[in-house]
Amino acid sequence: MEWSTACPDWERRIVAREPMITFPPLFPEEAQKALDVFRDLHVKDVGALMGDLALPWLTDFVSAIFGAYDAEAGKRLIKEFFLLISKKNSKSTGAAGIMLTAEIRNWREAAEFIVLAPTIEVANNSYLPARDMIRKSTELSAMLHVQDHFRTITHRENGATLKVVAADSETVSGKKATGILVEELWQFGKNPRAENMLLEATGGLASRPEGFVIYLSTQSDEPPTGVFAQKLEYARDVRDGKVVDPLFLPVLYEFPRSMIEAGEHKKPKNFYITNPNIGHSVDPDYIERELAKAKRASDASVRKVMAKHLNVQIGMSMMGEPWPGAVFWEKQGRVGIALAELLQLCEVVVVGVDGGGLDDLLGFCVLGREKVTKKWLVWNRAWAHKIVLDRRKDIAEKLQDMARADEIVIVERPGEDVRELADIVCRIRDAGLFPEKGAIGVDPYGIGDIVDELASRGFTADETKGEIIGIPQGWKLTASIKTTERKLAGGEIEHGGQALMAWCAGNAKVEKRGNADTITKQISGSAKIDPLIALFNAVALMALNPQAKSDKPQLLFV
Repeated sequence: MEWSTACPDWERRIVAREPMITFPPLFPEEAQKALDVFRDLHVKDVGALMGDLALPWLTDFVSAIFGAYDAEAGKRLIKEFFLLISKKNSKSTGAAGIMLTAEIRNWREAAEFIVLAPTIEVANNSYLPARDMIRKSTELSAMLHVQDHFRTITHRENGATLKVVAADSETVSGKKATGILVEELWQFGKNPRAENMLLEATGGLASRPEGFVIYLSTQSDEPPTGVFAQKLEYARDVRDGKVVDPLFLPVLYEFPRSMIEAGEHKKPKNFYITNPNIGHSVDPDYIERELAKAKRASDASVRKVMAKHLNVQIGMSMMGEPWPGAVFWEKQGRVGIALAELLQLCEVVVVGVDGGGLDDLLGFCVLGREKVTKKWLVWNRAWAHKIVLDRRKDIAEKLQDMARADEIVIVERPGEDVRELADIVCRIRDAGLFPEKGAIGVDPYGIGDIVDELASRGFTADETKGEIIGIPQGWKLTASIKTTERKLAGGEIEHGGQALMAWCAGNAKVEKRGNADTITKQISGSAKIDPLIALFNAVALMALNPQAKSDKPQLLFV
């Protein structure tokens, strides 16, 4: 049996209100038996059966889940499901119905079914509808035993359990679950322990051939991070046909990029695209009013409403009150600008450094002027001490994501970062690409260790003729900030598309001080912009039109 879970024409389908699942249930009889159970569940707060409430998009999803089970072989052919959908589209009620159906249809003795939620509140959103579905049915009340204090539903005949739990690594440790549903995956993305937690929760599937895991989520109210970012990217790649994985079914209700770029997602007539329950459980007038109220409050409020009710992903270019250069940053990404390529392509190179305390990043920028086009090419790196992961838990998962991408280096001990930075600086010097003076621009404060390490390798910090130059900060950095903005807008700066710098540029916020602009942190005190400041420090030097000290660079071994 062959099938594909890809939906490469999803943009046309979602606009045309066509099904987002492109294939029929693999085993129609199994799908129908499950639908019969699902449709007969009673939704207490609406006073109607699921069969009267569930629209085709939801019944298609239910059919795909249960219709993937080969009863003869006792094996489920599609193991993972990912549903991304806006708020108020009956996600939690549907989750309760799906997992209750799974427990009712289950044949395994003492099977475990788990709904894993990030918080107790979210856990109750799934548990309470399931409990009430049982209490509204005499037949189900006789079949299933409800224990509110444990948020557990037990099958009286075969001992199978459906347990709704709030996230805790100890809660899911050692489970051998047959079916897992993960609610609001976006919130798990903010939890640095989430990856291990989900591995624990899903580990039992290895011995449960009929097992499954379902991920449900709305869009995040911040740029996606951690396990949510990983699963979302993978789901998009499977949907688009970039990754072939017939065991993974993504169903993503989001706007085509072209509609977002054109502003079409803001028009009420298009709210249906991420709200398949529009006109039923979703009131378009409510979304319109919420957007109007958010506009009166702040750009941040608008972003959150769009993320939650329209599934518009918050990305670097959508940050409120941004540094103007952030608008152009993503567009100036260019494949192939790694450090080695930059050194080969450029006639002269300067570097910028911005350091901080143990809970900050050490930001580093290599800025080169291309030989032929004279464009400025940018490559960045940052170092973080391991203690940052404990002190800044809200960004710990994002830092680990970028560490895996080799854009941030997590160091165990102070000094490791400084030595690695100095190694790169020496590599550039040995290539003959530094100017005679003003090669290294630094924030003058708090970088004694860096200057000492560079001095031990032959660099001098003389302000008139040395390689290391202190770059005035605060409002005095205005010229460099403005130069960077203009060159980005004019296409004269290009970079390697690093997630690190997209994040930092998105974190940057301009504050007016008289006639000058200063860059501060936008999202919170934990947001980092150190590598961006390192870029501004390098720009201050490159704006002086330096010439390489050696007109015959040495051969680079890379």
